[in-house]
Amino acid sequence: MVDLDPTEHEIADLGPKIKDIDDPDELREMLELEEGGEDRVPVKTLIESRIETLEEEDEEVDPETVDLSDLTIADIANMVRDVDDGDVLRDILEREKDGENRKGAISQIESRIESIEGTEEDEDAGEVEYVPPEEKYPELDHPTNDKRWVEGIAGAEYRDMWVYCETQAGELVDVSKEMLGKARQLMDDYNDDYDENERVVAVLIGSEASEHVDEVVAHGADLVLYHEDDRLERFRHKPYTEIFCDMARAGGELAHEDRQEVDWKDYHEPRYTLFPATNNGRDLSALVQGALDSGLASDCSGLYIENTMISNPAKVGTAGDKKEFEKVLHMKRPDFSGFEYSTILCIDKPNRDFHPQGGSVIPGSFDIQDPDYEREAEVVDYEMELDDDWFLVDVTEFDQLSGGVDLTGNEVVVAVGRGIGDDPTRGVELALDLVDAFDDADLGLSRGVITSSYQFDGHVEQYIGEDRQIGESGQEVEPPIYIAAGISGAIQHKVGCDEADTIIAINTNPDADIADFSDYVIEGDLFDVLPRLTEAVESGDLATALQEVSDD
Repeated sequence: MVDLDPTEHEIADLGPKIKDIDDPDELREMLELEEGGEDRVPVKTLIESRIETLEEEDEEVDPETVDLSDLTIADIANMVRDVDDGDVLRDILEREKDGENRKGAISQIESRIESIEGTEEDEDAGEVEYVPPEEKYPELDHPTNDKRWVEGIAGAEYRDMWVYCETQAGELVDVSKEMLGKARQLMDDYNDDYDENERVVAVLIGSEASEHVDEVVAHGADLVLYHEDDRLERFRHKPYTEIFCDMARAGGELAHEDRQEVDWKDYHEPRYTLFPATNNGRDLSALVQGALDSGLASDCSGLYIENTMISNPAKVGTAGDKKEFEKVLHMKRPDFSGFEYSTILCIDKPNRDFHPQGGSVIPGSFDIQDPDYEREAEVVDYEMELDDDWFLVDVTEFDQLSGGVDLTGNEVVVAVGRGIGDDPTRGVELALDLVDAFDDADLGLSRGVITSSYQFDGHVEQYIGEDRQIGESGQEVEPPIYIAAGISGAIQHKVGCDEADTIIAINTNPDADIADFSDYVIEGDLFDVLPRLTEAVESGDLATALQEVSDD
């Protein structure tokens, strides 16, 4: 007997529960129970999708024999990342050129070959000679003249994962809790894998920063650093950057004179830093990482830590050599092309440390973990003098935005994209009709609609706003059913809906990218398909309608 009888639960409750089941046989039993009971199509689809996902995970891909035509460019990129044999990679390259011949796939394979073997130019280069930047470019007014930490450190000690916990209007924003939960999981695994005892450090800055200490501890922090000042009620670039960097350098080689020794930190700078990819978080992350003379991977949606083999002479020091870098934070983000992911690494090179390894995280990328208010942590009220020159601009008046649309709790989300372009107003009307046909649904938009120059009539114009945008720079939703009408499926949009239990795509192009991650693809014009789906939902016969429009 299965632990979860789907006939005893509503559809909205089943999605999260089914995702936690990892036994395909148990899922098949649940499917039989549903078929013998209420026989609800969305529930059966949820269960079938979970079975397919588990079976796909069990299938090991052999790079030497896999049919490349069955893989997307992203699949190939992920596959070759784990291949260290140049001959195997060259065979994959030839098979791709003889088959699909996709430029993106070829580029990924060639990049992997270059990363493990170097290039002919690298082989001729021999040992890479290090020349300090002020000597290499004496004619430039180089930042080393007034910034003593540029290229000033190599081989220093770095520890811990620091998380900037943003607050807005006196509340800790959800993405801060998401990052803390992910950081907790990463550092727990890190400490097990590397036999270390490094911490999650939460950083709070603001006029009421201390009020959020208990909450960040409950969500995973081992150490909380906070600085509180009435002048920090609103985010300000200069003081926020200076405070964070002062904290990061405390106890290290570049610490301020009165903070060269602190009892809560005995290393140079953080090993890793995470920031929210909000408007303020994006600003702060770039400023802090620049001030600490490291790099930044912006708008990340995936994070993991592992060792990685590198052969780039600039990183290794000698052409043709390979070196394994340990404890590398892999930061996954959508490419600027919009159709693929890249994994960004922040790797040291000879005579030059690139730490902290830092990234900003797209809100909604990770689940908020259940808080544990019994957790204990070290708390530091970080005292430092703030320069009056950092507050020369006074904010005399501002508007506080209220309201907005939260799409994350709906059972169904109906999203429309540029496919409404022939008649934008009617396209939105049809989508709203379908929304109304469901008991718990709402309207979402692709970025293409937000940034377009479409003209909408007044009665639907109220629905066209950034608060309904789904994707990398919008909301991330995980409804039981996600209907994407006239949306091409770029990576930026996929980020926002990929975790939906069932994705139904409506598109005139059956080869649109959204087909690669949809459960159902209806080839057709949304102006024809949406009314038929609405009628089907209202009559309780959605499954038949899906089959009919697919056959058409």
